[in-house]
Amino acid sequence: MSGILKIAWKLLVNDKSKFTALLVGITFAVFLMVMMMSMFSGILSRSSSSVLNISAKIWVMDPAVNNATSSIPMPDYVLSTARSINGVKYAVPLYFGGALIKLKSGAYQAATVVGLDDSTLYGRPELIEGNIDDIFAENAFFVVKDAEFKKLESPKVGTEFEINDHRGLVVGLAKVASSGLFGVPTIYTTYSRAITYIPSSRFTTSFVLIEPKSESDISFIQQQIKKLGYQALTRDQFVQKITNFYTFQTGLGMNVLLMTAISFIVGLSISGQTFYTFILENLERFGALKAIGAKGNELISMILFQASVTSLIGYGLGVGLASTFMILAKLRLPDYAAQVTYTILAFAFVMVLIIAGVSSYIGIRKVLQIQPFDIFRG
Repeated sequence: MSGILKIAWKLLVNDKSKFTALLVGITFAVFLMVMMMSMFSGILSRSSSSVLNISAKIWVMDPAVNNATSSIPMPDYVLSTARSINGVKYAVPLYFGGALIKLKSGAYQAATVVGLDDSTLYGRPELIEGNIDDIFAENAFFVVKDAEFKKLESPKVGTEFEINDHRGLVVGLAKVASSGLFGVPTIYTTYSRAITYIPSSRFTTSFVLIEPKSESDISFIQQQIKKLGYQALTRDQFVQKITNFYTFQTGLGMNVLLMTAISFIVGLSISGQTFYTFILENLERFGALKAIGAKGNELISMILFQASVTSLIGYGLGVGLASTFMILAKLRLPDYAAQVTYTILAFAFVMVLIIAGVSSYIGIRKVLQIQPFDIFRG
């Protein structure tokens, strides 16, 4: 069998133009599939950044809320009731809102304002400059130092700004696990200051964050919150709800699905046609092997080997090209959200196996139909 595979390898690489065309087709298909799915994965990850950064175990919200940035304010009794439920260790309010900031240069910049509970500062970010106690000072804010930091003119500790005709003072710089999706800077302050500085409706609590006494209490807490007409979701459940919203209720998921399907079809058509042409041009050699005693299963092994080697090399090149492109893009574009996951790599690998299988089937049918007599007669 090893001798047959050596012959298959030589037949494959000796025709450099066809071999290159096969690699280009599969590489291009894998590149497009990995790029599209990675961008989609990155967008979904960024869309849940607020939930991941705050990392509360239970989020209480209005049932109509479908993502963290579009919160619906709740009345104060929701917080009071949540604190009285058996199994709740503590519950705190959280404010999410948008504000227009007037920078030192006179320019205006939209920003997301997160108001943390005054007593506990639950969900606070990790500081890289400043002191956590300074948030209680007058007009104090923490600024998140992420990809959007420069949009606030890269403020330092002590920098002043104006927010809704109120003075703001940067008392610390923070870092978070994930940047936001829509390219808007994020600033943190206390809950009371946030609802004072930013105009809001009669109700001001965007979310209620709950810390249960134990994991077994979560189900009971969710049932009690549901009786109030509101929804209590664990962090993972809330992330999944946001993912479902962007996947099925916006055009994002369908567009990525179509582009991935088109990439697969392009790769399949190019590699299938090129491999079929390769088989036709080497038909005499396969016929000669069959005439000198090569069995059908050996010829099938040759074709499967050729298709598999080409597909695996193309897969590696495609993943490498996509990864390189994403690394370069992130160096030049801090907001670039693509990320490669094991699921994406596995899905692309399965697609490549399908392309290899279809290409092999086309070649196998043609080779098994050939008769040695026809070859030598020609």
